[in-house]
Amino acid sequence: MYLTSRGIAVLAAAPMLYLAGELFGFAFARALAGVALAAVIAGVPRVMRRPRVNVAREVYPDRVERDQPAMARLEVRNRGSRRHPPFIAKDVVDDVYREVLVRGLAPHAAATYRYQLRTGRRGRFPVGPLVLERGDPLGLVRSVLVTGSGAHLWVYPRRHPVRTAGLGWPRYHHDGERSTRPPAGANDLRRIREYVPGDETRHVHWKAVARTGTLMVREYTDPSEPRLTVVLDNRADALTSAAFEEAVEVAASFACAALNASYRTGVVTTGGDLRIDTNAGPAGIRDVLDRLAELEQRPGAGTPPSVEPGAVIFVGGGTVDGVLADVGADRTAVTAFDLSSAGSRPGPPGIPVIAAATAVEAIRQWNVAV
Repeated sequence: MYLTSRGIAVLAAAPMLYLAGELFGFAFARALAGVALAAVIAGVPRVMRRPRVNVAREVYPDRVERDQPAMARLEVRNRGSRRHPPFIAKDVVDDVYREVLVRGLAPHAAATYRYQLRTGRRGRFPVGPLVLERGDPLGLVRSVLVTGSGAHLWVYPRRHPVRTAGLGWPRYHHDGERSTRPPAGANDLRRIREYVPGDETRHVHWKAVARTGTLMVREYTDPSEPRLTVVLDNRADALTSAAFEEAVEVAASFACAALNASYRTGVVTTGGDLRIDTNAGPAGIRDVLDRLAELEQRPGAGTPPSVEPGAVIFVGGGTVDGVLADVGADRTAVTAFDLSSAGSRPGPPGIPVIAAATAVEAIRQWNVAV
């Protein structure tokens, strides 16, 4: 329970009015002082009663693209046998409060309210908890009750339609013409990793077991599977914060388009704080977007990411020299997107650069080119 700014003013005015009445003999001023003090005191028992309601809030959908609508549904039920007075329910997301005026409820009655949540910024935002506020009719005293469970709202980067023709190269193309088919049943050794339940025992790598003391297995991949790696430059000195948001949209658009086309898809950052490798379809798309929603820029020069053979989309600012220095043109097809300006800028030999100021323009140029 606390006094509102109006209540503080009224309470502070009461002794001043009384003192003026005593000094100048104004009985009316003394009466006003008594009325002001009585109004504050009368509001206290009204707001001290805890709201006897059950409150449930649901966020739907809980994952949306930036600037797309997300709603919250608030259900309030009076669990008492008497009519419940009105009160205010406050919800917060991304430091923005939404107030809902809950009208008076008949005994055991329920009411549902819907309100829109803010989605203008990419990220993962806690929603709530709910704050129930009750006040007296004059707005002098107010009580606060925190209730309900919290939720989360994921605001994804916006995605734009990408043409996938020629986007993913098979892993085996560097061994010959791209039309060459690999031998039937061929597999490429992708990596050696720890055993997890369900792995085939015939893939156990005994030399690695003897060296590490841990059960290790070989992980293979189909060499005919088209592959795309998206490299996102999240160095703080490479792009402004606004340009970085456009770069994240480009990266999300290409990664999701490749996964929709059933390509093996990787997403890495120059800062090394994000590395995804998946072909899990809708589940993979959700994982990519979840991780990109929380991605931030970080200081530092960054390190050249390790990129497997296949097509590479580099999204950043300026030149790609140094960042992709370890990617050979004979093994990988690289296309770079420069979101730092709208002017054309030459790239390293053999690497075309698409310069644009926005993600929409960058992907439009790509779609026209392919």
